[in-house]
Amino acid sequence: MFIAATIAILISMILALVRAIAGPTLYDRILAGNSFGTKTVLLLGVMGFLTGRPDFLDIALVYALINFAGTIAILKFFRYRTLSAPMDGKLIDRPQFGVNEEGGIIVPDRGGIDMATAVNQDGEGP
Repeated sequence: MFIAATIAILISMILALVRAIAGPTLYDRILAGNSFGTKTVLLLGVMGFLTGRPDFLDIALVYALINFAGTIAILKFFRYRTLSAPMDGKLIDRPQFGVNEEGGIIVPDRGGIDMATAVNQDGEGP
């Protein structure tokens, strides 16, 4: 019974891999990658049961957490084009760094440009 489950999981992993390669959109590829990771967790659990090694369940749980965090990071990267963007949806104005009229470098704060941290080319503040 469990050998049939293992074969079914392997076939579905192959299908998910095909979808990840040939998916028409980026989100199809991300969903296929996440599905492949979930099926890997299932395969680790079944293989651990078949071999009589319950250690595989610990490995499967760690892999599931890594799969979840990786999927969230990839989705955030493709949405904001950076991993350092805040999750509240407020993006920093572009360009992030600039030069003011006196030749000072403007360093942005989370909410925009912070003039208190602007320095000129001599290293002196405003």
